[in-house]
Amino acid sequence: MGAFYRQSEKNRNMSQAPSEIEVYTGQHPHAFHIPVMGPGFTIDTALRVAKFGISSVVSLIDDVLIEQMRKFHCEREGEPYEPIAARDPDARANRITAYLNLLDRLVHRQTQRLQATPFEPGSEITQYFEMLPDTPLQKDYRQMLATTDPVERERKQERLRTQVVSGSIDVNIMCKIDPETYQHGEKLPPEHSGALAGLRGFANSTLRSSIVLSAGMNHRLYGYIGKFPDFFPNEHGVLKKKLVLKVSDYRSAVIQGKFLAKRGLWISEYRIESGLNCGGHAFATTGHLMGPILAEFKANRQKLIETLHEIYIKGLADRCSVSVDAPHAVRVTVQGGIGHADENELLRRVYGVDATGWGTPFLLVRDVINMTDADVAKLSAATEKDVYLSDSSPLGVPFWNLRNSESEQARRSRIHDGKPGSPCPKGYLVSNTEFTERPLCHASRSYQSRKLESLPTEGLTIEELQAQQASVVQKSCICHDLSGPATLKNGIDPGATPAICCGPNIVNFSKPVSLEEMINHIYGRICLIMNPERPHMFIRELSLYRDHLRKELERYSKDLSSRTPKYFREFKDNLLTGIEYYRKLAEQFVEEQRDRFVDHLNYLCEEIESIPLASTLGPKLQVAANPA
Repeated sequence: MGAFYRQSEKNRNMSQAPSEIEVYTGQHPHAFHIPVMGPGFTIDTALRVAKFGISSVVSLIDDVLIEQMRKFHCEREGEPYEPIAARDPDARANRITAYLNLLDRLVHRQTQRLQATPFEPGSEITQYFEMLPDTPLQKDYRQMLATTDPVERERKQERLRTQVVSGSIDVNIMCKIDPETYQHGEKLPPEHSGALAGLRGFANSTLRSSIVLSAGMNHRLYGYIGKFPDFFPNEHGVLKKKLVLKVSDYRSAVIQGKFLAKRGLWISEYRIESGLNCGGHAFATTGHLMGPILAEFKANRQKLIETLHEIYIKGLADRCSVSVDAPHAVRVTVQGGIGHADENELLRRVYGVDATGWGTPFLLVRDVINMTDADVAKLSAATEKDVYLSDSSPLGVPFWNLRNSESEQARRSRIHDGKPGSPCPKGYLVSNTEFTERPLCHASRSYQSRKLESLPTEGLTIEELQAQQASVVQKSCICHDLSGPATLKNGIDPGATPAICCGPNIVNFSKPVSLEEMINHIYGRICLIMNPERPHMFIRELSLYRDHLRKELERYSKDLSSRTPKYFREFKDNLLTGIEYYRKLAEQFVEEQRDRFVDHLNYLCEEIESIPLASTLGPKLQVAANPA
């Protein structure tokens, strides 16, 4: 497979690029990870990939699912199971701790068994080394295979066994999803809120891994992290548990990094995710594109580390007796829309990222992700019309959705039957107090029935009323339905109606594949993309931002948006600035790929330039441009 770009001497000698040893040894045998993909998809992915050195992420949002999966795996593995009831003291945190400890034990056993298997075709230890990227460790493995002397071969095999490292079992908290917890009708103290209890569950576990903080800043949660010693360096200066910050731009990384550093807390990884070209919730930037964002991180990486270390050592002195003279290691990773090995290589070499995240393509890897055969078939056949950026999330954030998922079919069926809204069995996304003192979820039947009844009294035009009604019933019960892939597949809840939050990249893959095949695709050994017209990930993201700008303008024209004229001007200007950056980046591409990339840029540039801000925003734009 040919390289996507022409590597300049400057890029080859780039000081920010991680060395092979830094990337591929220690806790990171692979140069990619499997991100969190909703509560159910990756709830037990670690049990399928960690023994092969692959890191994955568990969602902590749904402790009901977590308890169900603990029971399931305890029974399957012959482990004792003691139920933790919802009314037990600190149930949410204790359920999470118990499940993570179970994963930790099981992966440890799996890895030990793998190390003991013989080096022969099809064995797990052979799979481990065959799947590695082209690193010194895999070269040692190849040398072992080429060794003819039995004694020397055995010696090399034993050395290789000691090099086997499990992938990290990381966890994810969506910081903004932090509902208060009630028991017997009474609100519990703040430390029992959704996010804080989730953090406590991880902090009290035996895992030596990372917690991914995503979906914005939560001051209460960030302040609570400091109550747990595992997030501070031990007597050897080592962090047992690490913080990973998922961000969509550099500014957010600086603000949140400083906030935590002042409290003696270190960010060990900045996980940059495309605002729109991702799966699940899409947190759009104001037109800031992935390429320029990565370039800003690369240019300021060392400065960021040094600045935060100065703040960190002062904050640490107030909370810990251990002094840290040099900064802890900092990784920069990226995810969102990556689908081709050439893109993976470009991100690693041009921007110096330490690893990449591959989410949506793994939805077709049945031996890794929780998916029924029927849902895998739907994804394999999905087209661009089937995968859309919806208003389904009760959070009010755009949400990638599969139109023909069972969750969407159930939502439409309830509307058809005159009973819109979900029973809201779990209540993780409750936030609205418009009609009740205790918050309701926007997807719940309780909220939607009340809202639909009140809308006709609000003095709306017929067009506005219809738009508002459609917006209300669009919301679906994703906190429960995103657990459906696991509960349905494993026979826990045969009546589950799974939601599928794949990103737009899924349309480029059209068949289920094995773990080995997907890894070979990531490292460029084979190509699984079945769409020859697939645009580059940067182009795809740009087109999504074009569509998002148009949609927001349409919402604004219908008084469904609180955006300001300044927002739209900045958004459009940022897109055009990003296009100019990509024109320069394209000079590094090989000729064939460069011409196609630039053609796409030119087309999108014309499309974006032609979006009429003045005619949509009208007098408000003139007022914003010429304030009194």
